[in-house]
Amino acid sequence: MQEYSERQMQIISKAIELIAERSIQELTIKNLANKLGVTDGAIYRHFESKTDILLGILRMFQSRAKICMESACTSDLPALKKIENLFQNNFRYFTEFPSVTAVIFSESIFQNDSVLAQEVHQLLNMLEKALSCAVEKGQQTGEICTMIPQKELIRIIIGSMRYTVTKWRLSNYGFNLIEEGTQMLESLKKLLTPSV
Repeated sequence: MQEYSERQMQIISKAIELIAERSIQELTIKNLANKLGVTDGAIYRHFESKTDILLGILRMFQSRAKICMESACTSDLPALKKIENLFQNNFRYFTEFPSVTAVIFSESIFQNDSVLAQEVHQLLNMLEKALSCAVEKGQQTGEICTMIPQKELIRIIIGSMRYTVTKWRLSNYGFNLIEEGTQMLESLKKLLTPSV
């Protein structure tokens, strides 16, 4: 994981603010320089391009997510609690930094940029790995149903989270993501739990 200097982290933070205030399309070096009160060249001393700044946002989220996801594989919590913790951590983070969702869930950015696409793919792989740990353990202990293959359960879980976050973002953050996410999780738990 790349380390960023304090100044680079300030630029990344201002880029997130700019996205939140105006939109991801408005994230340009010129707009970011204006927001920081510096010249374009001052930004280019720390980042070669807008893509590098977006990579910084993704990598910042990755490093935070990595801790949560490693915990899901190493903790002794029940499988459903691990899944709940993964989701709740993400929902809390997205609530605190809603503009990050515009970067992570913006397919239009990644369609023509293989480097950004690769970073988002890596994020998905991290989430899949963490969920695999939880689902596999849950299926072994009888906490999670075995009627649906693990791979498909993971797609259902990730798809549910993605849908909830995307709906929240497209509604201009018009509902409480943590509350809505908790309701969705309760429904998912019912789906995942074996019927008696």
